[in-house]
Order: sequence, then structure tokens, then C-alpha cells
Amino acid sequence: MIDKILPGYAAIDIGQEKIFIACGGDCQVRSFCTFSGDLQLAAAHLKQHGVSKVAMEATGVYWIPIHDLLQSQGLEVTVFNGAHARNMPGRKSDVLDCQWHAMLHSHGLLTPCFIPTDEIRQLRCFYRLRDDHLAIGASHIQHMQRALDLMNVRLHTVISQIHGVSGLRVIKALLAGQRDPVALSELCDMMILKHKRQEVIKSLEGDWREHHLFALRQALEGYEFCLGQAAACDKEIEALLKRINQGKPPASRDPKVKVKPIRHNAPEISDLHGLLLTMTDGRDATRLPGFTALGFMKLLGETGTDLSRWPTFKHFTSWARLAPGSNQSGKKRKRTRRGKTVVGQIFREAVLSLARSKYVALGAVYRRIKARRGPAVAVTAIARKLAELYYKLMTKGLDYVEQGIETYETQYKEQTLRYLKKTAEKLGFSLTPATQNPE
Repeated sequence: MIDKILPGYAAIDIGQEKIFIACGGDCQVRSFCTFSGDLQLAAAHLKQHGVSKVAMEATGVYWIPIHDLLQSQGLEVTVFNGAHARNMPGRKSDVLDCQWHAMLHSHGLLTPCFIPTDEIRQLRCFYRLRDDHLAIGASHIQHMQRALDLMNVRLHTVISQIHGVSGLRVIKALLAGQRDPVALSELCDMMILKHKRQEVIKSLEGDWREHHLFALRQALEGYEFCLGQAAACDKEIEALLKRINQGKPPASRDPKVKVKPIRHNAPEISDLHGLLLTMTDGRDATRLPGFTALGFMKLLGETGTDLSRWPTFKHFTSWARLAPGSNQSGKKRKRTRRGKTVVGQIFREAVLSLARSKYVALGAVYRRIKARRGPAVAVTAIARKLAELYYKLMTKGLDYVEQGIETYETQYKEQTLRYLKKTAEKLGFSLTPATQNPE
């Protein structure tokens, strides 16, 4: 029977101000406030009733303090997705929810969420906070562009990045009182002046209003503040990676393989690539197409180094919501929209760097799928392939992945050649290999 909560099990319904606890046996539902002292009382209540396994819904960030507290007290805590444990319609309350969840948990009907180790959660916190600072800094860049537009200074339409070295030099000179377009243009990089000198000079003529200059100054200060906050996060990440790698020998590197450069928003971390290699015992995700050390660090912050939590790569890609959902009843099949996860977005960002690649097979596959199904489907399809390669890299090693990529590229080349021959025969032509010119 699954209509009773078995002894030793409990569930907690978590809210902003109160939590409700349902335990097995004849214990009634108890409520506690969410202050630290009250959470200690809740933990004592669970121990008093012989509870060893607790389930709780992943509600915002409210579950984290009670989860960490109960885990430190030696209880086995299961965090689950609330969408997987819906109650009966018309019976919705906090008391009924915690009883329902406790009954499901005691009979093994709740699927636990993936909760990484404490060190990985710290890395996740730091890099996500860093991304937040960079996102806020991007809004300040837009404020700088708006202030320049209001003064009819069109420098950001001539150079590619107003927040680059040349753009920031010009903006700081403007705020210091320089108004001569020729003198301002000399602050730009020589490669810009070589091709766009006259355009830069013309773009630096404007209507200098004090209130617009004030807005430009505040936008610049806000942008530099966000960069400073991101740099502080970089220091914390570097210190954390060194603590994680403490006592480990440095991972060996292949001297023939060059480290991929990080083009935008590179972390100010000394030897980031080496720290990540040591952390993963030499498993280098930057050898995969589209990945730099920054993307590698983000993946480690989300999944950790041990992917054995997912039995196969299909489980991993499904968890990242890069695999199509299954919703079938009889002959009817429904297409359900699946939400996007942070891990899935990291793989999607990696795909964007492959879109124009001429020498990577996945880039050619992306363009082929894009032509048939559109860019959104193509990005998700290649992101799933990258997630599969990453899973195999972290579980089976780089040699296995490199052999797989080489086999895949060979198969794609043979498939393309068969298609070209078939098309040529239809049009009455024949393909012949190009002859090499003698040296």
C-alpha cells in the first residue's frame, strides 16, 4: 500500500516565511519559521521522530539553507523537481503537499535532482556571479552608446567595440575635456586609422552638452565598476581552483597542442587551462571543437568532474534538455516545449563558434541542418552532439573521443562524396579527382 508514510521518512514543504514537515507514523504536520534558530528546531524535530531520509522540493533558493543544515546533521536529503510530484487537483495546500511528497518519497517514487559537491557549488556561485557582473556591464555599454548618440558622436558605428582599448581611450579623453576630432582620432589603434582615419575624424564631431557628458561619465564608471567586480570573482575562482588541486601533481600537457585563446571577457586567472587540467586529471575539454578554458570552467561549475551520476550520454543530454521529449498516448504524439538549462546554454554557445568553421565536420553539419530546419533546430542538434562528446571525454578519455571525431569526419566526407557523384550523374557529368600540380 502506498497510502501511508513509512517510518524514517519525511518531506518538507518550503516557503519564504514557513516550512511544513510531515513525518512517518502518527506524527502530525508541524510548521516552523525560516529563521536560523527555527531551522535548528526543525532538524531536532526530525531526529526526535527517527527520520533519516528527507525530501524537499527545489523551491527557488529557499531549499539551500535547510538542505545544507540537514545534510550536516547526517540526514539523507533528496531534492526533487516539483513538477514531477503534482498532487490531486483541488487538494492544494502546504500541509497536503508535504504529506503527499513524504508518501511518494517513502515508496521511492521521487527522482532526486543533481546536487554537486560543495566545492563545485562554490565554483558555480563565483562564475555565475561573474557572468551577472558582465551582463550588467553590457547594459552600461549601451548607456555609453546612447549618451554618444545624443551628442551625435558616431564613433561606435565606425569601430567594432566602443568598450575596446581605442574606444575607452577616446571616451576618457572626451570626459577630460578634449574636443579636437583629429587629436581624439590619434588615440585609436593604428590598424583602425590605416583603414578608417577620415571616418573616425568625422564621427568625433558632436554637440557637447554637459548633461549628456554627465550621463557618459556615469555609464563609464558603472562599466569599470562591473569589470572590477568581475575581476574580484576571478581572484576567488583562482584561489578555489588552487584549493581543489592542493596535493595533486600538475597534469601533463601535449606540447604540440596550442591552448585556444579566449576572445571576449577572458578571466584574469593565471594558467586557467592548467588548473582545470589538474582538476580533471588531464581530461581536456578544450580539445573539443568550440570550447575554450572559459567554457570548460563553466561546465565543471555545473556538472563537476564525476559524470557517473548519469548512466549513459543519453541520460546526460536529456538532463541538459538537449534531447527531444517523449509524449505519446496510443497513436497520438504531442510536441512539448522543454525549458532550457544552464548546461544546455553552455553547449549552445559553443555551437555558435562552430557555425562558420570551414575545417570542422560539426560546422558543416550545422550549416546543412540549418538550411533544412532553421538555426534553432541546428543549434540544439549540434549542442547535443557536443554534450555527447563531452560526456564520453569525461568518462572514457580523450583518445576515445578523438577516434570518434575522426570516424565521424570520415563518414561525413564519404557521404558528401556519394551525394556529389549521384548529383553529377543525374546532370550528365562525372567527377574526377583534381590533379596535383608538380612542384
